[in-house]
Amino acid sequence: EVQLVESGGGLAQPGGSLRLSCATSGFTFSNYAVGWFRQAPGKEREGIASIYPRANDRMTHYADSVKGRFTISEETVWNTVYLRMNSLKPEDTAMYYCAAAPTPYSLLDSTQYWFWGQGTQVTVSS
Repeated sequence: EVQLVESGGGLAQPGGSLRLSCATSGFTFSNYAVGWFRQAPGKEREGIASIYPRANDRMTHYADSVKGRFTISEETVWNTVYLRMNSLKPEDTAMYYCAAAPTPYSLLDSTQYWFWGQGTQVTVSS
């Protein structure tokens, strides 16, 4: 059974930092892309970061809205993907989800991802 479990959300002040974790199981981690998505109330789900296999390496890709502030990384021993979020802004407030797919054509397109976690809430407010 495929499982993705997010953790690490919470309340942060503008300019602050949080690190989200996505613990995965039930699939061959090295063969899958894992992405982070977010959805704010009344808005569409937005893909913000992905880590994916390329040849014998793992590559990363970011949305412009988070590039330079957020960093996606992984710990393959634990099949876990992280999202380090720095310089947080109130507009980063959303439910954050991780998702996995074997070969997404578009790395930040949520429709390309097969398996999803339940999400973790991030609120940025003073």
